[in-house]
Amino acid sequence: MSDLGYSDTPIIPGSNWHVHDGDRPQPRGVTPSTEYGTPPSDATVLFDGTSLEGWESAREAGQPAGWKVENGYAEVVPGTGDIKSKATMGSMQLHLEWAAPEVVKGDGQGRGNSGVFLMEVYEIQVLDGYQNPTYPDGLTGGIYGQYPPLVNACREPGRWQCYDIIWVAPEFDGETLVSPACVTIMQNGILLHHAKELQGPTEHRKTAQYTPHAPQKSLKLQDHGDLVRFRNIWYRPLTGYDQA
Repeated sequence: MSDLGYSDTPIIPGSNWHVHDGDRPQPRGVTPSTEYGTPPSDATVLFDGTSLEGWESAREAGQPAGWKVENGYAEVVPGTGDIKSKATMGSMQLHLEWAAPEVVKGDGQGRGNSGVFLMEVYEIQVLDGYQNPTYPDGLTGGIYGQYPPLVNACREPGRWQCYDIIWVAPEFDGETLVSPACVTIMQNGILLHHAKELQGPTEHRKTAQYTPHAPQKSLKLQDHGDLVRFRNIWYRPLTGYDQA
């Protein structure tokens, strides 16, 4: 027995470590933020409210993002197109905050519409869903075209809302899908999806199917023609507890 644990206990199945093994690597330390939603010490900040330097046009590679930045947020400029992060990522913990326009225009899918596209092709719907009926798999927080959220957790138009997303990227072996993408989503602290396996990349008016793609891709935000705002966007790669 070591000072920290035991070496005379059975090996844990699937590992090289004894039960209560004192020599097993310690989990690395992460300093939590002092305020909910702000980045912890090991997060990569994609947007801090000051600049879109870390983003580019999703329509024209290498061109700057066309949205405006003011008062600590980025706002869609209709017609400029989607934007995507220059950083690429795979499996991750993602935090972002968004707000639909305070002045309500339209209804259904025509009201405060945008989207968060994980790995550029898997959409989590952004919509002003407050007292705004629409098709359920297109509701706020829905995995668009596949799964409605468990509940409608929308705040009133104009108020800031947050998504906390645990994303497990799909794995491919050549042209073969080894494991599908899987996501857990919280909106405003309320569970919308838990370990939900996706059917494939997002489609409109048809079913999804997987096509092999790179293990790391950008985060994309959608220009759907509405003045949706975003702020405080950061992520943490999902790695083994003893890895960097």
